[in-house]
Amino acid sequence: MSTTSPRPGRPAAPDHETRRARLAVALLFLTNGALFSNLLPRYPAIKEALDLSNASFGLAVAAGPVGAIVAGLAASWLIRRFRSSRVAVLGTVVTAGVVLLAGLSPVGALFAAALFVAGALDAIVDVAQNSHGLRVQRRYGRSILNSFHAIWSVGAVAGGLMGGAAAGLGVPIGVHLAISGLVFGVVAVVSYRLMLRGPEPASELEEAPATPTEGVASSSTSAPVPVAGAGSDAGARVRRSAVKLGTWGVLVALVLIAASGTVVEDAGNTWAALYLSGSLGAGVTVAALGFVALQGAQFVGRILGDRLVDRFGQRAVARVGGALVFVGMGQALAFPSVGTTILGFALAGFGVATLIPAAMHAADTLPGFRPGTGLTLVSWLMRLGFLAAPPLIGAVADASSLRVGLLLIPAVGLVVLALSGVLAGRRHPLQHPQPQPHG
Repeated sequence: MSTTSPRPGRPAAPDHETRRARLAVALLFLTNGALFSNLLPRYPAIKEALDLSNASFGLAVAAGPVGAIVAGLAASWLIRRFRSSRVAVLGTVVTAGVVLLAGLSPVGALFAAALFVAGALDAIVDVAQNSHGLRVQRRYGRSILNSFHAIWSVGAVAGGLMGGAAAGLGVPIGVHLAISGLVFGVVAVVSYRLMLRGPEPASELEEAPATPTEGVASSSTSAPVPVAGAGSDAGARVRRSAVKLGTWGVLVALVLIAASGTVVEDAGNTWAALYLSGSLGAGVTVAALGFVALQGAQFVGRILGDRLVDRFGQRAVARVGGALVFVGMGQALAFPSVGTTILGFALAGFGVATLIPAAMHAADTLPGFRPGTGLTLVSWLMRLGFLAAPPLIGAVADASSLRVGLLLIPAVGLVVLALSGVLAGRRHPLQHPQPQPHG
């Protein structure tokens, strides 16, 4: 079965199998956002029960990114060996059990160990679900990856609200996390039946030769079909940046852009509830709204992201996003109150909404790497933000105050402003790919 012939200037309409696969990837992103987010509103209670200082708590939370960094490079091999669909679904189901273990940990060491395993699994699942999402996107012939990350934000908001409500109602952590793990684990298993079949694109393209150009190896001529915002035009712009800065220079810039997004996300994950409840005196349910505001605004930004990127380009969208992070959290910390802080987290969430998808788009078109390697490297190394931010903010909080520690957030907004030039600018009209037989 083949796709419907496209009108001139438009990509081919997706067939039933491709639409089903898009739903499946959306469900995976939903579960990935919801599972861990159910745990985050319980952090203040866990920190208190385990009698951890800010610095010790930050180090325990940093075990998650350590696990991600240790295991992340295995994702590409696992996907090639077992396919992205199987890796993503199995990893999600196991993650549900590990999150439950983290919530029930009686000592800080076990809490950190559980987060280490959860981080390792999340790194692998993250690459697998993004890899499958990019595979679906190629069939669509236009940018849809931001919509998947928007669904992740929906899951994160749902998980945060569930966790906050459970904490406010006094539901035991074990009962709460067991129910959420069961529900979202079943959703992940159901999604498997809807995913694309057949070999991964990496398997199909692995033997394709690369051709050197201007001192930098270019993408293979048999690369995946062009995609609006992430195809031939965007790839050419990234390759021109690679010629000027060197491929590894561009990769470092992309990692720093993505890591800036992770720093902001981590601040909402790890510190928003603690700052609102501990420093500003908010109740436990209101304190959960800092994280919810960040993720809710991030959802809106990702829903709008594909259209904004197609119209203005990744570079302009990223620059505006960096400015929003700087201004939003800057005003929240300069004029501290519950209201300004929730607003600040919302503006920061909106600002970083497209950063990680943008970096992944660009990395996937970098010359000189085997298919999937650029995406894996960015997904792996961006977790340095998750690794460095919790202990750094925690140490500054113990030495001064959590308000001072959170100044890291507006600082990374400036980093994005400085480095976003490596991203693709406004694209020119693309020649859309001819319909390809499949099925």
